[in-house]
Amino acid sequence: MNDLHGYYIEDLEEGMTASFAKTISESDVYTFAGITGDNNPVHINAEYAAQTMFKERIVHGMFSAGLISAVLGTKLPGPGAIYIDQNIKFKAPVKFGDTVTATATITEINTERRRVILNTVCTVKGKTVATGNATLMVDSKS
Repeated sequence: MNDLHGYYIEDLEEGMTASFAKTISESDVYTFAGITGDNNPVHINAEYAAQTMFKERIVHGMFSAGLISAVLGTKLPGPGAIYIDQNIKFKAPVKFGDTVTATATITEINTERRRVILNTVCTVKGKTVATGNATLMVDSKS
């Protein structure tokens, strides 16, 4: 793998894994809300969020999904791979200041169709906050 091109389908093996971690700041949440238009008060209004089951503001679930995209697009399979599908289940809230680690592990490779399926998981301090699977199309050397 190099900076301009990730792995080719022929170079991948089941079990390969990669991760990306980010500590999520208040600024990150406000920027994400601005970019996406998701201004749900549970994310940006402390007084509102204090009245919810979470008792404080929480990070958008899709922020964690974005970190999965970072792993897939920059590390495994990396640049050149095309994100086709993602399913995701949000298991626990992410709070401001949490460090989220997104990890992708190859579970299946279909060389003929140039498809790779990866298990995706986001954790905070070892606790799963999101889990799912992704399908990517990966270039072939030939």
